[in-house]
Amino acid sequence: MVNALQTRREDPALTSFFAQSGPPAEWRVADSPVPYQDALEVMEKRAADIAAGHAPELVWLLEHPPLYTSGTSARPEDLIDARFPVFATGRGGQFTYHGPGQRVVYLMLDLKRRRPDVRAYVASLEQFTIRALAAFNVRGERREDRVGVWVARPEKGPAHEDKIAAIGVRLKRWVSLHGISINVEPDLSHFSGIIPCGVQDPRHGVTSLVDLGLPVTMHDVDMALKQAFEEVFGA
Repeated sequence: MVNALQTRREDPALTSFFAQSGPPAEWRVADSPVPYQDALEVMEKRAADIAAGHAPELVWLLEHPPLYTSGTSARPEDLIDARFPVFATGRGGQFTYHGPGQRVVYLMLDLKRRRPDVRAYVASLEQFTIRALAAFNVRGERREDRVGVWVARPEKGPAHEDKIAAIGVRLKRWVSLHGISINVEPDLSHFSGIIPCGVQDPRHGVTSLVDLGLPVTMHDVDMALKQAFEEVFGA
């Protein structure tokens, strides 16, 4: 049976974002949880430096302490229980949760050097995530009506699928901010304080690599992300 939610066809023109020139992106891994406001300040400063030609692009891998963030489309009623600090952001999307056990990937990329196309950039982030998950034999999928990466869960019932990675971006002078959060081993109960990304269908929940029975480490995920980045974004 064909899934009623059709998977987007992978178009190489949409999912390849190689830079035409310039130095390779810097990779940085935080060794302890980064407070959200501190991360915002780093992103804003680095994005401004990239736009001015004073710094290379940056891919920043980190975790946050438990918190919720709201995007530009967030609805107040989707915040059910503000058990953690809530931060309004300039990124697209609605409410999401960040916390320990979740790999957050902030990408500060110069889309003028790569491709100044927001829709194609989001598709590339989805494909980047899907390729990283494939390293663990997880089949992540994109959906036409829901940004992010999803995993089919037929054992939970017909048409059931869970989100394993959320995506939200912002652009300033064609430099990207924010990015991806991949659930490795977070406390999934913390998502119950919100309606994640505004998706209310009971067939659509959240999952993680460990929830899927894959005891991978954050280092394993980081290595998979580095390989997938080279495939989709180049250096």
